[in-house]
Amino acid sequence: MSNLPNCPKCQSEYTYEDGALLVCPECAHEWALSSDGEYGEEQKVFKDANGNELNDGDTVTVIKDLKVKGSSSVLKQGTKVKNIRLVDGDHDIDCKIDGFGAMKLKTEFVKKI
Repeated sequence: MSNLPNCPKCQSEYTYEDGALLVCPECAHEWALSSDGEYGEEQKVFKDANGNELNDGDTVTVIKDLKVKGSSSVLKQGTKVKNIRLVDGDHDIDCKIDGFGAMKLKTEFVKKI
């Protein structure tokens, strides 16, 4: 009997290996072997519009005009956003923009400087 870990989502003991991934047949959750040899959750990698990896604290530029929801103003192309914070959710970036305040942006509309 193999000693594979239980599923981290549903705690099912019926996990199996499929290539480099572990799969749970009950909830269909997949996860990979971490770099330290333990099975664990993969970290989400955030990438900008050009495919560059983003990190907390990076400075990015908006690549197209974006309408600001709940306002008549527009966030112009080329606006520099400093000290971003990456979060999970429908919008990946939390930030503060001069003249607009706190905002949430999607990574597909920014490029790393």
